Amino acid sequence: MPDTSVLNGKKAKYYTLGCKLNYAETAAFARQLRALGVAPAGQRETADICLVNTCAVTETAAAKCRQTIHRVIRRNPGAFVVVTGCFAQLFPSAVAAIEGVSLVLGNNEKARLTEYLTEAYMARMAGQTSVRTALYTTKTKDITSFAPSCSRGNRTRYFLKVQDGCNYFCTYCAIPFARGRSRNPSIASLVEQAEQAASEGAREIVLTGVNIGDFGRTGGERFLDLLCALERVEGIDRYRISSLEPDLLDEEIIEFCARESRKFMPHFHIPLQSGTDEVLRLMHRRYDTELFARKVSYIKSLLPDAFIGVDVMTGCRGETEKLFDDCYEFIRSLPVSKLHVFPYSERPDTAALRIPYVVSEREKHRRTNLLIALSDGKQHEFYASFMGAVRPVLFERAGRDGIFHGFTDNYIRAELPSYPSKVRANESTSSLDAECSRSSTIVKDNLDNRIINVRLTRFNGDGSALECVPVD
Repeated sequence: MPDTSVLNGKKAKYYTLGCKLNYAETAAFARQLRALGVAPAGQRETADICLVNTCAVTETAAAKCRQTIHRVIRRNPGAFVVVTGCFAQLFPSAVAAIEGVSLVLGNNEKARLTEYLTEAYMARMAGQTSVRTALYTTKTKDITSFAPSCSRGNRTRYFLKVQDGCNYFCTYCAIPFARGRSRNPSIASLVEQAEQAASEGAREIVLTGVNIGDFGRTGGERFLDLLCALERVEGIDRYRISSLEPDLLDEEIIEFCARESRKFMPHFHIPLQSGTDEVLRLMHRRYDTELFARKVSYIKSLLPDAFIGVDVMTGCRGETEKLFDDCYEFIRSLPVSKLHVFPYSERPDTAALRIPYVVSEREKHRRTNLLIALSDGKQHEFYASFMGAVRPVLFERAGRDGIFHGFTDNYIRAELPSYPSKVRANESTSSLDAECSRSSTIVKDNLDNRIINVRLTRFNGDGSALECVPVD
């Protein structure tokens, strides 16, 4: 085993691009290095070690990875730069060729980050310069490792990685080529990580992964069994499920969250990608619009207050203007709360490249803006429907603006000033305004990581959250 003491006393910076899963993994990497004596570098300090966890889901993401790597090297001269993640897995030689990159790890190798880092760092100290960049990757079909992660990073919420990889191979998606096949740890190991998080003061855990509804692909356990086991972990008050494919969102899961669980929040995120069956078939998605609408309707029938987020892609190959119009109308008809909209990006070696109809970048931009506007309207309507309601909020510490931020159980962003609130000029003094105005000493204690009941009063200045006041 390499001598990890060579890392003791070093300072590191961490950079993450992409999904929540990447952020969870980066937090786990930082935790591992902290255990070896590696401290986080200050914002204005030059780091000894820099780790960049990359994304390659779109060409824009890949470009940002390249830019970030170059910026990190420029701002931390002489640092030992490690690049891992999906961009490193798909384009390892290109990453290794960047002047200043010291170590490239594919997605199979990052589970042994500290081992590879220590070996490469020792070689550098010993002056072994025959190979400028150490490069370790595995062919996608041979990716079998699972890097555990249950970390908070700088967030109030913990993120628990319950699954990795994907077997779906949708025509537009490069993730199976970057992450490998679906795999997961045991329920027992995940419960143990949740218990550890609870001992550290965690109140809320978000379940993350690439296709978490496929949990059980390795080990033979069911996703619902995992939810039931996590429900019994003492000390955790809240769980959220980051994303569930509609074909894997069983009615049993919805019923468990609605009728049996006290801890799984009324909050679902369901990838749609397109609101027309023709495009869904071109994408090789495993459901149709009728199934999707039925799942949304069933959630709302059991959990009428539930927040439902939806992923949707614009401008996929084959999406004619008529098909987009049909998609827009389908989404407009759904009782969903928010859309995560992103334009289609062509990825190398994906089957979508064989679809003949190509949407121009200008048209993708137009369609994206239309759906973002639709999303803004739906979120505003959802938030407005809860003005005056009392909901529990898990708060984070106040920022420099003196405002505590948090989310209700059904994922409404709430703001609570820690200083006297004033009625805005030209604003009517309704009963809710008056209640907010009277809160001249709303909070004196630090509400970080505390759950309290609040009354949601009105929109904040930019409409991104609802202001609130505590309820005794």
